[in-house]
Amino acid sequence: MKPEILEKLDRFRQEAFARDVPPADVERWLATARPCATLSPHVDGPVVGRFGGPLTLPVGAPGPEHLDELHLIASLDLAALPTDATRLPLPHEGRLLLCAHPDALDTHGTAIHLPADTPVEERHVERDHSASDVFAELDAQLLRMGELRLRHDISLPDHDSLVDPAEHPYAGELREAWRQVRGADLHLTKWSQIQLDGYAMDAYGELDPVQAAARAAAADHPAHVDVARPEDWVLRAQWQPDIDDWESAVVHWSIARQDVAARRFDRTDVSMFFAP
Repeated sequence: MKPEILEKLDRFRQEAFARDVPPADVERWLATARPCATLSPHVDGPVVGRFGGPLTLPVGAPGPEHLDELHLIASLDLAALPTDATRLPLPHEGRLLLCAHPDALDTHGTAIHLPADTPVEERHVERDHSASDVFAELDAQLLRMGELRLRHDISLPDHDSLVDPAEHPYAGELREAWRQVRGADLHLTKWSQIQLDGYAMDAYGELDPVQAAARAAAADHPAHVDVARPEDWVLRAQWQPDIDDWESAVVHWSIARQDVAARRFDRTDVSMFFAP
């Protein structure tokens, strides 16, 4: 485990001990930790992508659903992403595009894998000029945020639906301790970051959005056993923007692990938590 992750976990232990959580309960909680990657312009690691930019798609290929509403949130260079940064079975080449329409009333989006050497063309998108100024400015603000750099990271559960109170009687105190540690790190990255893999987060911490996506997929496709189990779903990516009018939002890209392995990125579920 990398020194910066060990240091972060030590800070968590100290925060938990300050809340009178017994050491055995702290270590049992730490056993649930998942590796993840934090991508931000404000960390010192290698460049693995960038925010925003023009949407490029394979030449002649049909665009994704709702193309006229989608915004390219980030483009990731998968060849530059270390294989040990996440547990996701991602391709080791090409680019991964994270697209979304971040609207509290109608959030949707997709993820697109562009294999290396795929002929691509910039896809011009006709925007609805009746849309609010917030959406009109989103692309420009994303582009100004620039390159995404990598930091190896760790995450812990922070939703009620993930916790068995009988197994973790100090879950409330442990989650408070983790939020304190995580909040200090988010302040350093100025909140403009993307997380790959790990646990999702939002301000309320009630229903895990990855579990919610899995249950919705199982309800929509009851005969598909490959999407039926919430434990088989993963957080593909999470975006916490530092953008006007979206400061309290979190966008989640969730997907069945089998679909990642099969390169079925079109089956990504995109949702947004927003507390105005």
